Amino acid sequence: MASARITLPIEGMTCGACATTVQKRLTQAAGVREAAVNFATGKATVTLDDSKVTVADLVKAVRDVGYDCAKATATFGIEGLHYASGVARLEVELAELEGVLSAVANQATEQVRVEYVPGLVTGRDLEAAVRRSGFAVAEPVAAEDPVERERLRRKAEVRGLAWKFVVAALAAIVTMVGSMPLMANMEAKGHDLVARLMQPLNGLFEGIIPPLYEFAAASPQLLKLVMFAVTLPVLLWSGRQFFEGTWSGLKHRSADMNTLIAVGTGAAFLYSAVATALPWIFQAAGLPADVYYEAVNAIIALILLGRLLEARAKSQTSQAIRQLLALRPQTATVQRGHQDFEIPVEEIEVGDKVLVRPGETLAVDGVVLSGESSVNEAMLTGEPMPVDKKPGDEVFGGTVNAMGSFTYKATAVGKDTALAQVVRLVEEAQGTKAPVQRLADQVAGIFVPVVIAIAVASFVVWFVVGPEPRIVFSTVALVTVLVIACPCALGLATPTAIMVGTGKGAEHGILIRGGEALEGVQRIDKIVFDKTGTITLGAPAVTHVLGAKRSDGTTVSPVDVLRLAAAVEARSEHPLAQAIVDAAKAKSVEIPSVERFVAMEGRGARGIVAKFLVEVISVRHAEERSLALGSLERDVERHILAGRSPVVVVVNDTVQGLLVLSDEVKPGAKQAMARLKELGLDLYLLSGDSKAAAGLVAKEVGIDRVIAEVSPRDKADEIKRLQEDGHVVAMVGDGINDAPALAQSNVGFALGTGTDVAVEASDITLLRGDLSAVVSAVELSRRTMRAIRDNLFLAFGYNVLAIPLAAGLLYPFTNPGILLSPIVASAAMALSSLSVVGNSLRLRRFTPSLAA
Repeated sequence: MASARITLPIEGMTCGACATTVQKRLTQAAGVREAAVNFATGKATVTLDDSKVTVADLVKAVRDVGYDCAKATATFGIEGLHYASGVARLEVELAELEGVLSAVANQATEQVRVEYVPGLVTGRDLEAAVRRSGFAVAEPVAAEDPVERERLRRKAEVRGLAWKFVVAALAAIVTMVGSMPLMANMEAKGHDLVARLMQPLNGLFEGIIPPLYEFAAASPQLLKLVMFAVTLPVLLWSGRQFFEGTWSGLKHRSADMNTLIAVGTGAAFLYSAVATALPWIFQAAGLPADVYYEAVNAIIALILLGRLLEARAKSQTSQAIRQLLALRPQTATVQRGHQDFEIPVEEIEVGDKVLVRPGETLAVDGVVLSGESSVNEAMLTGEPMPVDKKPGDEVFGGTVNAMGSFTYKATAVGKDTALAQVVRLVEEAQGTKAPVQRLADQVAGIFVPVVIAIAVASFVVWFVVGPEPRIVFSTVALVTVLVIACPCALGLATPTAIMVGTGKGAEHGILIRGGEALEGVQRIDKIVFDKTGTITLGAPAVTHVLGAKRSDGTTVSPVDVLRLAAAVEARSEHPLAQAIVDAAKAKSVEIPSVERFVAMEGRGARGIVAKFLVEVISVRHAEERSLALGSLERDVERHILAGRSPVVVVVNDTVQGLLVLSDEVKPGAKQAMARLKELGLDLYLLSGDSKAAAGLVAKEVGIDRVIAEVSPRDKADEIKRLQEDGHVVAMVGDGINDAPALAQSNVGFALGTGTDVAVEASDITLLRGDLSAVVSAVELSRRTMRAIRDNLFLAFGYNVLAIPLAAGLLYPFTNPGILLSPIVASAAMALSSLSVVGNSLRLRRFTPSLAA
């Protein structure tokens, strides 16, 4: 059964209830295993069986509930499109691409028009499909960049909301001023909190603009008609989106935030319009013909202001991804034949030779062919120090070359580069939800119907028992309840925090897989560390060079010992041999040539150096040959007890010195363990080494509990044993050899490099190798979960308090009775969403306690 995971950009969502509606419909689609819709990002992440459902089916499912998926169109020329059979073959090949919604080829113009979902299809994919159908594109296909499209969409959304707000705000000011003289004689509004607060201003306004008061006294209906004319464009343009969303929801039997706003403002406007056009109806009933145009305009203006600020804030939550993608250069210099060509990055093919000059950004991943330089890989690892590169070393797209110049062979391009994989993982993480969000989703699913029911109930209650005029009082209560309720805050509580948290993690080389991983980290009480490659560097290094004492009392020079040993080991393939050669090079020791080299399996190596027989052998082999270690015997015992590996250097059957090798503990490991203990975590060391060797490493870094002599296959069982004792366990390993243990643990931390991210099975991938990244991941996860809990508290607390107040809870307990104004309600609703987004944005100030 083929499984795939895709991300769809959703259009038309305005609140958490919208996201719940879309998610429910996608989950019901045949072939869909799981769907998560993120209101903050406007994206749906769908896990599906691609043999049973297509992207077109998912788009149709989204449209079924009144929303849509973002679409883009690419039109490009095809060479040799002459026959009808070729047209059909081309259309079928393109339509089979995942993400292509339709493909129409025109034989007359020799062009094809493809409609597709941005982000699922690239120009390279379209060109490959054309080639498979037997044709060639006339020019490179430039598919739309989904991130750039999203940036432009956000920009257009902010600009549109800004203009709509300006119009509504101006109308609100005009109608507010116009309502002042009318309000002076309107007893009905005496219960309205805003009206009551503004009544003292009547005297001031009457002194400033007496003609308005005179006009209102002489022609009140005409003034109402002017206010009607000012308000109508606000409803038809500024507030149109609310009414269109409501109508779409009604057609698809759903309700959302638009429904509440449209019904609330619509009821107030309709009441006011009838009072303006048919005042005699109210007069016949003995009721004042009050109008609420200023409330309608103010509500729409304040809600638009809230959405404007929310849109700007939400665009900041995805800043990390934009910063990562901004690292990609637009062009690169490629060597083809004997010439250099500057071409767009999209046209680079695997196998191309790419030239990088000082200060340039690398375009794609590859392997250095010639030249040397230092490359800043901070974008992948978070480590600011440049990394030296020489022929044979890997380099990654998006990293920055320093002073040197080099040529490298492209090995990964487009979606296969390390940078693209990091971005993909971050986007997928931002599309997930933490389990704690499930309650909010359940509430959001029934929120709007419940609020409408409460609004209707408050209308009925106040119409029966409220003060006169009851119809006005009950209408104000109904409108206020509808306007003040805010499912948006519920929908934004988790996604915004996850977006900022995962984005901040990416900046520090921490890839968090999603909400479940974040929530899992806060529950762990034990962390198990692999030893080799996790606590230690994972490669042996020479730590001590000791010379033997000669019979005349002098000591052999350590430099001579290292020089002779390196000469022999330069020809060896043993893992320890390279460490000895590296040590000689690091100390600038000249390595002489060797003749008649022989590798002695299990014992060491030997060769002739300057006519001397030089051997580098194990201590055990030296003892088998009864070679006298002399003054070095005590050193051998000391280093073996410390878990190190001594080797003996012998010249013409006489011991000349000792080389001590060890897999050293990583710098900063001890500080990281101390900080994790401060965070309340119990630490374990899990290793296949002997108890003595593992215990020495654990003692050095400050780990109290050791599980030693465990095979890789049994590591998962040790994790399971801790879990059976009731503990929540995290495992930290290299992400490859420790895969079973990482999978068994509640939260798996994999230390790797940028090239590992495509195959990691962990919950959290740490792109830099030092253990301070584990501390940073724990701290960031806890901070993010705290922000989520705060957001949910704000969202639930706001609605629990605000809705009863809007329904008139204060009125019986205040004298004179106070009824919350719809204007105050709209301002409170806007602030509730902003408070959640603003709290999430505080995560952008996160700084790890241990510097990288």
